[in-house]
Amino acid sequence: MELARWLSTESAERDKVHRLLEAEARGDAQSMLRQLHGCASSACRATVLRSARALRRRGAVKIVSYESGTSYALGAATGDTRVAWTSLQQGLVVVQCVTVRRGGSAFAGRSVTLLRISAPIDRHGSC
Repeated sequence: MELARWLSTESAERDKVHRLLEAEARGDAQSMLRQLHGCASSACRATVLRSARALRRRGAVKIVSYESGTSYALGAATGDTRVAWTSLQQGLVVVQCVTVRRGGSAFAGRSVTLLRISAPIDRHGSC
């Protein structure tokens, strides 16, 4: 049971990041802000608002590359996840960093919290 809980955290993180990107592609900054629990500063909020306007896309969001900074963490961890994504109707790839915090343990249950999302970075850049 603990192994399954630990492994499901990978899927939970990816699902949360995907929902965040879907809101961004819709241009829904308010939904993005509700999903980001560490985005209280004016600079973070401004980044979200700019990105939601600039990265609005038609079509379904498709993640093409995903590199988690907290991948397979046994305990609590915070790190940047580099995600490259596109919409199926507008093929330009966008690369961003999402700061993720994982909490809990395999025994007590795991949590995944999204803290921040960056403006787009260079396609070959790292977080």
